[in-house]
Amino acid sequence: MDEANVKTLPYLATTAPTDAEGYEPAIADAPAHLYDHDEVFEGGVSGFAALSSAELDRFREQGFLMLRQALSAAEVKDALAGLEALCAGHVPGDHFVRYEASARGRLDPLEPERRQDNIRKLSDFVAFEPRLRAVSRHAGNMAVLHEMIGDEPRMFQDMALLKPPRIGREKPWHQDCAYFDLPEGTRVVGIWLALDEAVVENGCMHVIPGSHREGPVVHFQRRDWQICDTDVQTGRCLALPMQPGDCLFFDGLLHHGTPPSHSPLRRRALQFHYRPASVDFLPDDEERLRLFGEGGKDVSC
Repeated sequence: MDEANVKTLPYLATTAPTDAEGYEPAIADAPAHLYDHDEVFEGGVSGFAALSSAELDRFREQGFLMLRQALSAAEVKDALAGLEALCAGHVPGDHFVRYEASARGRLDPLEPERRQDNIRKLSDFVAFEPRLRAVSRHAGNMAVLHEMIGDEPRMFQDMALLKPPRIGREKPWHQDCAYFDLPEGTRVVGIWLALDEAVVENGCMHVIPGSHREGPVVHFQRRDWQICDTDVQTGRCLALPMQPGDCLFFDGLLHHGTPPSHSPLRRRALQFHYRPASVDFLPDDEERLRLFGEGGKDVSC
């Protein structure tokens, strides 16, 4: 872990929070049409051995690559065990947790093992949870990232993104680079690893293929730090269902978002971001705010 360059967030204990800092703010419902899609993606590459230069070229063109079965069933099981320990508060250390707004007032009576069904996000945990650290350094993924980035990949953000059953919130359309104080043009690649089945019904990833080639887009503070709803190119929207162990590689400028989930199914995933090892963070947020909008000061994913 590149600890010197990870932007630390305030520590929030994994016991039930006693003030608003531990909860996401309540947000309005997304416009009904915002995640309409004409196509559900069924492609992808099955296993690292099937990955070719043509697939990497397609990644550069489309902004994403779906690698099926990137993690074995045993690796998924280990990652889930690590995530569940983290959610239950069994992992010491200064990691960060955010609860769904609708969980307010419901957490105290819950057993620790049930808290994961009220958590939206965890981060900054790879230094403390060895099973999740192993996933972030997965040799196969790192080799692919090296090809995509053109340099040694340096992880600088670790997150677990959950959509709890029936109350999983939307993550509005955005570009991940809108959150990072890196020089313009830095190749940032995220990986999104499904630990449960992620389907349309429980809030799978939606993307706008090729949108990364259009450069930075101004974001606004609406339901989140996001691309304005009226600027989302919904006519190009593609849904990306995934099975446990599938890995989505995506460019940091790709337009993407996930709809809310009212499904009874959990949707748990890990997300890590990587930059070239030769590129450092900028000393301030001036360039990012110039590119993505002044409302982005002090935002976090």
